[in-house]
Amino acid sequence: MVPADGGLVAAAGLLAGTVNAVAGGGTLIAFPALLATGMPALTANITSSVGLVTGYAGGALGYRRELAGQATRLRALAIPALLGGLTGAVVLLVTPADAFRAVVGYLVVAACGLLGAQPWLARLVGARRAAASAASTTNRGTNSGVTWPTRAGVFLAGAYGSYFGAGLGVLLLGVLGILLPDDIQRTNAAKTLLSFGVNAIGVTVFVVSAQVSWTFAAILLVTSCAGGVLGARLARLLPASALRGTVVTLGLIVSVVLIVAR
Repeated sequence: MVPADGGLVAAAGLLAGTVNAVAGGGTLIAFPALLATGMPALTANITSSVGLVTGYAGGALGYRRELAGQATRLRALAIPALLGGLTGAVVLLVTPADAFRAVVGYLVVAACGLLGAQPWLARLVGARRAAASAASTTNRGTNSGVTWPTRAGVFLAGAYGSYFGAGLGVLLLGVLGILLPDDIQRTNAAKTLLSFGVNAIGVTVFVVSAQVSWTFAAILLVTSCAGGVLGARLARLLPASALRGTVVTLGLIVSVVLIVAR
């Protein structure tokens, strides 16, 4: 590893951790940075997943105030989230590297679309919360709102997120926001903790795959954690539109390069 590559990945990890906590889509920062070092796409995807897991942990730590009172709800959703993460990781490992390389550009486009749709999802979340504010206040901290469609949505989001991490947070925010209307910051906090669980179970599978670049993963583990804590604080203070637009633009550029180069 040359110093320039290490510095690039360190900066990407810090920004990715921040982006994941503020708007989601941090993989669209870390994944291209790893590709820029000359890493194969499959290895870059797995290394990114391993390296960003602490970013989700840092984000959850930063959101501990908003997580208060959600323990029962989160326990109800933990099993489908973890099962989804396990499923996606296994599918990724049994997918031939050439097949993943062929679809990854389109996955990036899909992730950009999800991230770009986040404002619409946020408005939908807000409308749902306003329509059911009394119910959400009464049920806060209970699992009465956790239905089987909610569990199914969390499972599918977890499977996608473990296969290709970009867009996981946006998918979970949409599922939780539409099916479990609550305060947007509390929903974002729950999304962050569930994302950590999905990534953690995926990483457990990936570490035995011998396809992790541990030098770069170690850099991401440290810097994305710091970025996650910072991002959780910024998410309370700053609008995410400019950051989201920057990440989507970068992701679309990367997707074009990946699709053309394949």
